[in-house]
Amino acid sequence: MKFSPEKYNIPDVRMRPFIDPDEIWQYINNTKSTKERVNEVIAKSLSKQRLSLEETAILINTDNPELIQLIKEGALKLKEEVYGNRIVLFAPLYIGNKCINNCKYCGFRTDNKDAIRKTLSTLEIINEVQALEEQGQKRLILVFGEHPDYSADFIAQTVETVYSTKKGPGEIRRLNVNAAPLDIEGFRKVKNAGIGTYQIFQETYHPEAYKNYHLSGKKQDYENRIIALDKAQEAGIDDVGIGALFGLYDWRFEVMGLVRHANHLEACYNVGPHTISFPRIKDASSLNLPNEYMVNDSDFGRLVAILRLAIPYTGMILTARESPSLRKEVMKYGISQIDGGTKIEIGAYSQSINEKQNLNKEQFFINDSRSLDEIIEELIDEGFIPSFCTACYRLGRTGEHFMEMSVPGFINKFCTPNAILTLSEYLTDYASETVKEKGWKVIETNSCKIKNPVTAKKLHERISRIKNGEHDLYF
Repeated sequence: MKFSPEKYNIPDVRMRPFIDPDEIWQYINNTKSTKERVNEVIAKSLSKQRLSLEETAILINTDNPELIQLIKEGALKLKEEVYGNRIVLFAPLYIGNKCINNCKYCGFRTDNKDAIRKTLSTLEIINEVQALEEQGQKRLILVFGEHPDYSADFIAQTVETVYSTKKGPGEIRRLNVNAAPLDIEGFRKVKNAGIGTYQIFQETYHPEAYKNYHLSGKKQDYENRIIALDKAQEAGIDDVGIGALFGLYDWRFEVMGLVRHANHLEACYNVGPHTISFPRIKDASSLNLPNEYMVNDSDFGRLVAILRLAIPYTGMILTARESPSLRKEVMKYGISQIDGGTKIEIGAYSQSINEKQNLNKEQFFINDSRSLDEIIEELIDEGFIPSFCTACYRLGRTGEHFMEMSVPGFINKFCTPNAILTLSEYLTDYASETVKEKGWKVIETNSCKIKNPVTAKKLHERISRIKNGEHDLYF
C-alpha cells in the first residue's frame, strides 16, 4: 500500500505504513502453536508486556480446547491483576445520524432511503442528559454520523452542553466521543472542550476488504482513516480508542490489525490506545451482507481473551450489541467496560421509548436492552464491582501517566476504592431496594480486602460522607 503522509499534513517521522497485509498473513499462516509456546506467551503477558505479532499469532493458531481454556484463564488472571474485579459502566448518547458515507454494513449509510434522519437540538440534548442522569449514569459516549453539520465546533458545543447539564444529584463526569476523523485543529477544539477518549474504529484493517465495504464518502479513504488517531495525538489527545467491526473480514486478521495499531501508537507516542472495541455485525436497516466472515460465539470468546493478553494495559469495551448471556460469559475474559441501560434511537432516553426497535431510526440492533439497575444487579451477583469512576481522567492520570501506572498494575490501588465510592453514590441516590441490599454487601466484602490501612480508613470515612449526602469523592 503506497502511503502519502504529506497528503495529510502529518510529520513523516510519525507517519509510515503500519498495516502490511502480507506480513500479517505470513505470521498467521507460518507461526506454529504448541503447548510450550502458548504457555511462554501467556507468561510474558502476565508480566504486563504487550505481545508481538508473532506471539499473538501463536495464540490465534491454537485450536486445542485445553490450550484455548489456558488462554481464557490467563486473560482472566491478567484482567484481575491490572483492573481488579471492577466493571466500568457507561451509556451511548446518539446526537445525530446524518451521514455522507455509504458503508454497506451501517444503517446510517447515505443511500439508505428508509433511514429516518434526526439531529438533537440543544434542548433535546439537555432532556436526554437529564434522563440519563436520573438513571445514575456518570459516563457517556457521544456518537455522531459523519456530516458537515457535525463539525468540530458542533461536537465541542455539544460536549459543553452535556457537562453543564445537571439534574438533582446527577452529573456527567466523563464524556467520550465516537465521531469522524478531524483535522489537527479540529481535534484541538474538542480536546479543549474537555472530552475523554476519542474513538475512531478502522472497521476492517484489510485495505481491499475496506474498499469493498466503503463505497463513497470521506470514509472511503483507508489511509485517512488509519492515521486519524495519529492526528488526535498530534493535537494533544492522549486518550484514544481503536476498534474493528468483526464480521467484515477474517477475525484472525482483524485481531492482528488491532495489535499492530496498538503497537504503532505506543512506538510513536509512548502510549497505546486507552480502549479497544470489538463489535460484531448486527442487523441494521436494509442490511444485506454475506455471512463468510461472521464470527460465532466460540471464536468471539477466543478473540476477546487473545486481545486481553496481547495488550495488557488497554481497557476492553463490550457493548449491548451482544446478548445478556454472551456478555455475562465474555466478561470473564478481560472485559473492563460495558454499556448499560442502552438506547440508540435518537431521543429515546427522555421519551422513555420502550417499544420494539425501529431499525430505520437506529444504527443497528441491540441485544441487551436491560435497565442500568438490572445490569448492576447482575454484575454484583457475578462478583464484580460496578464502577462509574472518572478519577484518573480528572487527576491527569491519562496517556503516558496512565501507562506508567497501569502497565505494572499499580492502578489497582486506585481502581477498587474509587469503584466502591461510585457504587456507594449509585446505591444512595438511584438503586432499587434489591440492588441496594446486594450492593452494600459487596461493598463491605471488597472494602475488607483493602490491604493498606490508611486507604481502608479513608475509604470508610468517604463512604459515610456519601451516605450523608456528599458526592464526587475519590482517590
